[in-house]
Amino acid sequence: MQRRGALFSVPGGGGKMAAGDLGELLVPHMPTIRVPRSGDRVYKNECAFSYDSPNSEGGLYVCMNTFLAFGREHVERHFRKTGQSVYMHLKRHMREKVRGASGGALPKRRNSKIFLDLDMDDDLNSDDYEYEDEAKLVIFPDHYEIALPNIEELPALVTIACDAVLSSKSPYRKQDPDTWENEVPVSKYANNLVQLDNGVRIPPSGWKCARCDLRENLWLNLTDGSVLCGKWFFDSSGGNGHALEHYRDMGYPLAVKLGTITPDGADVYSFQEEGPVSDPHLAKHLAHFGIDMLHTQGTENGLRDNDIKPRVSEWEVIQESGTKLKPMYGPGYTGLKNLGNSCYLSSVMQAIFSIPEFQRAYVGNLPRIFDYSPLDPTQDFNTQMTKLGHGLLSGQYSKPPVKSELIEQVMKEEHKPQQNGISPRMFKAFVSKSHPEFSSNRQQDAQEFFLHLVNLVERNRIGSENPSDVFRFLVEERIQCCQTRKVRYTERVDYLMQLPVAMEAATNKDELITYELMRREAEANRRPLPELTY
Repeated sequence: MQRRGALFSVPGGGGKMAAGDLGELLVPHMPTIRVPRSGDRVYKNECAFSYDSPNSEGGLYVCMNTFLAFGREHVERHFRKTGQSVYMHLKRHMREKVRGASGGALPKRRNSKIFLDLDMDDDLNSDDYEYEDEAKLVIFPDHYEIALPNIEELPALVTIACDAVLSSKSPYRKQDPDTWENEVPVSKYANNLVQLDNGVRIPPSGWKCARCDLRENLWLNLTDGSVLCGKWFFDSSGGNGHALEHYRDMGYPLAVKLGTITPDGADVYSFQEEGPVSDPHLAKHLAHFGIDMLHTQGTENGLRDNDIKPRVSEWEVIQESGTKLKPMYGPGYTGLKNLGNSCYLSSVMQAIFSIPEFQRAYVGNLPRIFDYSPLDPTQDFNTQMTKLGHGLLSGQYSKPPVKSELIEQVMKEEHKPQQNGISPRMFKAFVSKSHPEFSSNRQQDAQEFFLHLVNLVERNRIGSENPSDVFRFLVEERIQCCQTRKVRYTERVDYLMQLPVAMEAATNKDELITYELMRREAEANRRPLPELTY
């Protein structure tokens, strides 16, 4: 039988050994090589101690026994602690695509060189680059390297284990943004919506608010055909809130935003349900007022796109959309990528690690925490806090491109992307474990997550040091009996200073009263509390 002449590297990087020695080399380590079973988590996208990945310069090492992954800086620590010798090294290479004679990229072909389930870099145009994944077995401590695939030369158990690791799915699939729970619900009023036969017909253009003559942010009430302006934004743009006032006066629940109507749908809002909704009978409801949904184009006030000035939304104002911002790099300028409604976590953790006490407790003790971490560091709170703090503060994941490196990349025709920002998937999975709300992808309250985090910090304190003491204070309460005039004092520990706002000072008093009535009704009928709108 003819055998393929597979070779593998030996220490020093210069010599090669014949394929026939592969079996002998792996025999001492065969008892430690496992095939992933159902329920095993295979970490092949992220290091347990850092945010290194196969995209990183040193790649990622996956232990063939525990299936934990480690960057080049941390794999030796795991080997010394556990004695596990066989790791799968994963590396993704990125090169600029070869251009055709006309200057354009060559036609797309199926790339059989990609087999890792990794995220593409959002900052790069994937049409301009091609990717090649590399996998090999590395045997410690001598760093023998065996290129994969090597089916003919490797023992069957090793081949099966390698295939299982490479084909495994990410353990954080549920955190990916495509699973965000933001589907617009169907309005409970859509099926039986009452529409008045009042002869109202809506023209294709020239709309204005019936109460203030405003010509933007206009909403058509689907019950009586009134055209009224929407609510105002924090920067005094948007509208005067006449559509909401009309609902309070008349109780007509549904409205559609004029200018958003297309054959594919429109923006529909339910005042009673306090949120965006879908209306499966929208075409019928619009036809009642003379609007043919199938022949309508979405434009503001019926004007051509080049005749109108695009209105900046409240969210765009907050995000400074359209503003030229200077990129910031280095320690303290690393951002957290959104995992899908995870803004509450990002805001709390960035605030936490701006506090010196937390920096000292975790990042300052990094060597000791990492060296004494348990065998599974992904399930250790202090390790994951230290990892996140180091990722945010070190500047390792917010490096600017260096000119000398760019020249070297051009010479080698290989692109070495700088990782900008970190994805806290492992941290979120651990701190939200067994919590019914934070383990979901729904929007959450930052204050509630902060208190949850403080509880974890205190339960996992490092020695006598408790960084959450920086938030801790005593509240003294004074209670006096109206009849005997006797006074009693009590004390309690708190971490948040409440700032009560007097109802008389509220600018949205009517909305607060409406919400309070809905809340009481929900509690009386044992229904879920209505969501707050901001």
